[in-house]
Amino acid sequence: LETQKLRGAVLVSACHTDLGDENEKASGYYNRPWEWSRISDNAGFLLQWHSLDDPFIPISEARHVAEHLGCEYIEHKKSSHFFTWDVFG
Repeated sequence: LETQKLRGAVLVSACHTDLGDENEKASGYYNRPWEWSRISDNAGFLLQWHSLDDPFIPISEARHVAEHLGCEYIEHKKSSHFFTWDVFG
């Protein structure tokens, strides 16, 4: 979304660092600062979901993303990594 306009985006279990994972580091997504304002400007809307008990992405990562995007943020207590659709209910 830094270079592409969209009507909107839904972020689920979002992070902003490679979390120390070598495969994520190799992806190249995390090797430069995020352009938060460009992301916000290019999205018609942004909605983010995260769960306190996500086993992969710490809550601090999601809160950082939400804070920098200024998006609507919904925090679940027990939805893990949103593996099933029923957790969105």
